[in-house]
Amino acid sequence: MTKEELKLNITEWSPASTFDEAGQWLNINVEANEFLPFMQQLRHSEALCFDYLFCLTCVDWKTHLTMVYHLSSTKFRHNVVVKVKLDRSKPEIETVAHIWRTAEFHEREVYEMFGVHFLNHPDLRLLILPEGWEGKNPLRKDFEDPINMIKL
Repeated sequence: MTKEELKLNITEWSPASTFDEAGQWLNINVEANEFLPFMQQLRHSEALCFDYLFCLTCVDWKTHLTMVYHLSSTKFRHNVVVKVKLDRSKPEIETVAHIWRTAEFHEREVYEMFGVHFLNHPDLRLLILPEGWEGKNPLRKDFEDPINMIKL
């Protein structure tokens, strides 16, 4: 599908979503409270069939956090990027690990690096950092490293 066809299809069942077509792929902005049903529809819709989550990350904008999900359809060869704005003081969003199994480790990494709590995650714990780093969130822009004196 082209970007326009994807946009029309998605608008039919998610009229509140907004789009950005500036990049290579269609970028879709979704509200956090509509996120999980939206992602389930992308995965299970026969017309879309987004069966491959190949990137899940977070961006710290200092005022808020944005979750970013890159999805692809191996059947139809189309791609989208889904973005969800989160409250910086209490960043939480539903897990998609039960929809795309690969999300389980990506979400654990975002949890430890940015402090995003993934609701209903099957095993939300540190993935890379050693014990004692819980809650420090080293990829946030307000993280201060007293040893290396890093301040963004």
